[in-house]
Amino acid sequence: VQLQASGGGLVQAGGSLRLTCAVSGRTFRSYAWFRQAPGKERVFVAAKFGGRTYYTDSVKGRFSISRDNVKNTLYLEMNELKPDDTAVYYCAAGDPILSSLRAPEGYRNWGQGTQVTVSS
Repeated sequence: VQLQASGGGLVQAGGSLRLTCAVSGRTFRSYAWFRQAPGKERVFVAAKFGGRTYYTDSVKGRFSISRDNVKNTLYLEMNELKPDDTAVYYCAAGDPILSSLRAPEGYRNWGQGTQVTVSS
């Protein structure tokens, strides 16, 4: 299984970016995005679990997670970006139970991370 993340970059506050994660090898129950800011723990951003989507409160209404089943590719559309969104973003795939959906420990497969920097 391989996950390849891309699409990060430098953007001004209020701007937009779209992250892409190409997944190869097999399909999973859940696909997610996490982020890790300098000196902080890796935290949940969004997930697509079955037919439903889940978001952390701070990105609701601004970020959108989607998946192309044919291409087995995961996306994270990020709008109205804020400096607090600055982090390395990681895609993940796995078969967590619902209660572990938002925990990094629920995922065994990770992409390499892509840097997102939002300037004020």
